[in-house]
Amino acid sequence: MVDIPRMKKQNPKLKAQLLLGFLLFWIGCGAPRNINNFTGHTMGTTFSIRIIPAGSFNNYQKLELGIDSVLEAVNQQMSTWDPNSEISKFNRNRSTDPIPVSAQLFEVVESAMSLSEKTDGAFDITVFELMSLWGFGPAPNKGMPTDEEISKVLKRTGWDQIKLLDNSIKKLNPKIKIDLNAIAKGYGVDQVFHYISSLGYTDVFVEIGGEVRCSGKNQYNKSWSLGIEDPEHGASLDRDLAGVVVLEDRATATSGNYRNFLDFDGEILGHTINPKSGIPLKTDVLSVTVLAESCMMADAWATALMTMDFKTGKKLVRSEKGLDVIWIIKRPDASRKIISTKNIKVADSIY
Repeated sequence: MVDIPRMKKQNPKLKAQLLLGFLLFWIGCGAPRNINNFTGHTMGTTFSIRIIPAGSFNNYQKLELGIDSVLEAVNQQMSTWDPNSEISKFNRNRSTDPIPVSAQLFEVVESAMSLSEKTDGAFDITVFELMSLWGFGPAPNKGMPTDEEISKVLKRTGWDQIKLLDNSIKKLNPKIKIDLNAIAKGYGVDQVFHYISSLGYTDVFVEIGGEVRCSGKNQYNKSWSLGIEDPEHGASLDRDLAGVVVLEDRATATSGNYRNFLDFDGEILGHTINPKSGIPLKTDVLSVTVLAESCMMADAWATALMTMDFKTGKKLVRSEKGLDVIWIIKRPDASRKIISTKNIKVADSIY
């Protein structure tokens, strides 16, 4: 099991608030079937896996070891918190020659680059130093950055400053560093899901830090149902739900700023940074929940859509097949509203 510490320099209260994503609840009713639960820590957060066994379930320990192995491999490839990970070694490499990387890292970076192109750079994995400048990541800066510091970091930020070449990544700027935190967690969910499914299990629920992928039915023989946390109460222990959505063999991820933010002398700033301006964003979007075929893409799209206002994001996703989105937006009068794409319904809304 790999447990990577996050935000070590923050106080305990802030640590509780700096969880990426949202708490998602699984809900059902009726007479339960047997269920096997696996929980632990990975990628600086927690994971929860639920499997409905088919027949006798006598390989619990073997399955647990297999899940741990998959999670450890993802961490060793993509964790910026581990100085010995593949991505950390890549970031320290100042060569402008193509740098060979694993097929797994290449796949994730390739998917990220594709989304960067679709969103005109709104999604960008070259924000490692930009995030650190604003106090996020394994080596966070202290205090509010100056305009000069932001301008300096922006010169070595930009998805067009790296190029993919045959399982290698070429740095066009030797100082460029990548951060896969907005997509790697979803990729990890997919990898664990594929591993469990390859063993013949069909009723599966995999969650890492709020990012989810599931198939089949839950222990009540119902479709897996997820609660979307209410942003107003999400940072408190007494959480309310903004709504409930049913997952039918799909993946989902939620992004928002209230669970990952910094307090600069009373000025609250979220973790969603505009890669072009280098400044934390403030839009009418409070949270975005994305449903997709893979959790990797749900994870990345949720982050991308948090970097733009509702109208821009809604227009962008219209042409994306297999993608459904739920926005919680803030109206000019400070009231909030849930809006979703036409192929999905949100039940039990508190709005």
